[in-house]
Amino acid sequence: MNVTTTITGTTARITPHGEIDFHALPPLHVAVEQLPSHVTDLLWDLEHLCFTDVAGLHLIFGCPTPHGRVSHRTTVTNLRDQPLRLLLTAADLFPGAYDVSRLIPRTPCGLTAPKA
Repeated sequence: MNVTTTITGTTARITPHGEIDFHALPPLHVAVEQLPSHVTDLLWDLEHLCFTDVAGLHLIFGCPTPHGRVSHRTTVTNLRDQPLRLLLTAADLFPGAYDVSRLIPRTPCGLTAPKA
């Protein structure tokens, strides 16, 4: 897993390249844990992410890292088809746990996954 981190002011942009599953989490957790203390906003740029499973959901929704640090105010951008479908399905099935409006700015309330 290649990970690019760019910091501008108080915002960090983390861009994973490849796929996120349980085995890809360690370098992503390290990227979050190594952010400077002045960073308050975390933007996951998922342009180069072709696949994620539930591990990616937990990561972008701010679950604690293995060392206990909770992610910052988190948003995502550049969602590709599969990660977007997974995110919308999770939000549809578990709206209290996966609040898409918090994660994707300017998301209309009640946005749900497309019906198959």
